[in-house]
Amino acid sequence: MFRAASSLVLILPVVCQAGLHYSAETVAELPSQWRGFLLDHRALRNIGMPPAAGAELHLLREQYVESANKLEAIAKKQALTADEAADLGALHVRLGRPGKAIEVLRKAQRDYPSHFRSAANLGTAWQIQGDLNEASRSLQEAVKLAPGRWKPLEEAHLKLVRLRLKDTKNALSPDDLFGIPVDPTTRKKLPGDDLAIVQQLALWMPGDGRLLWLLGELANAHGDVRTAAAIMEGVVSEFALTTPEARAKRKLFRAAADEIGKLPDSEHAKYRGDIAFKSIRPVGRTLDSTLLSEIRPEGINPLPWVVLSETTVEKPFRPRFHKHLQQLDGKKVSLTGFMQPVTMDIEVSGFLLIEYPIGCWFCETPEPAGLLYIEIAGGKTVPVKRGRVKVEGTLKLNSSDPEDFLYTIIRASIRDPD
Repeated sequence: MFRAASSLVLILPVVCQAGLHYSAETVAELPSQWRGFLLDHRALRNIGMPPAAGAELHLLREQYVESANKLEAIAKKQALTADEAADLGALHVRLGRPGKAIEVLRKAQRDYPSHFRSAANLGTAWQIQGDLNEASRSLQEAVKLAPGRWKPLEEAHLKLVRLRLKDTKNALSPDDLFGIPVDPTTRKKLPGDDLAIVQQLALWMPGDGRLLWLLGELANAHGDVRTAAAIMEGVVSEFALTTPEARAKRKLFRAAADEIGKLPDSEHAKYRGDIAFKSIRPVGRTLDSTLLSEIRPEGINPLPWVVLSETTVEKPFRPRFHKHLQQLDGKKVSLTGFMQPVTMDIEVSGFLLIEYPIGCWFCETPEPAGLLYIEIAGGKTVPVKRGRVKVEGTLKLNSSDPEDFLYTIIRASIRDPD
């Protein structure tokens, strides 16, 4: 009853990125759980988007900009090593500078012709630049040089580029990466690593709506139509793929997901699909604390979500907070996120704040480090909003009560983001 399948075709152009290897991005074993994957996918995509004037600081983008600046400073004094050149090229790609990446990586390929990451990243840069022929040539070399773990993934990337070279009509349908339609009827014919391959490609290409659509098809094929519906919502809204075909697929998945939503929460687990996830989140990074804003004791301090994600909890209930977070304890902070009510009321005096919205709370509950409890100042109530909100208030950390939330913002006010 809850299966959804059809073969639809996109007819709008999509900005496309390609495979990427950067030493500061360590990838966990794939496939990763959907929520963690989609969080990292969005974060990587946002790195390439310069913030608008007056917008909040994008800490992760700033970290990538700072890393690129450091390598460029080294390059002015001495020749970069093969690894440094590959990293600088990757950083330019992530930051949306394919021309600079090609300049760095072509020189690296001449200087270090047997270096795998330089060849692979050059293929990436050519693809973003729009030259699929050059991308194909670089990726052929990358496949030859790839170590065991990466060879099948580089082969998949090369196949993707070749498929798009043949796409003379610019149809922009989800790529026929497996040679068969992707839907519940073909589930048993798909390779066992189908989702791992496409997740990796999508992490390399976070701006590629066609791959995101293919992930939605895979989620549906594996029996998780609710995730498929959420992904198609992103394909249509965030990637602006608003063709009748895209809207029809979104509607199809959404209708099936809504039917599941009518069931008791205890029944939802039956529709999680058959995927054996191997990690919670796919991309690991080290937070560069030097980029964090100086704390103002009397002012309002930005609280980046990435700082909250550094929190770990050891048993029995021993939270370890990042030093910057400890210093914010008791001070006024601000951050943006999405309201997650804890009651069915349309106006609330308290709610949970999460970084990104989720579909089914029973199935997709964030980790404790990703939840803040918000108490509205003076016990007043505010209407529940579906979009992003900005919260300002006083941060309180919890290091002793396992029954309470790790973080609470008291005397809070909310408004629309800047």
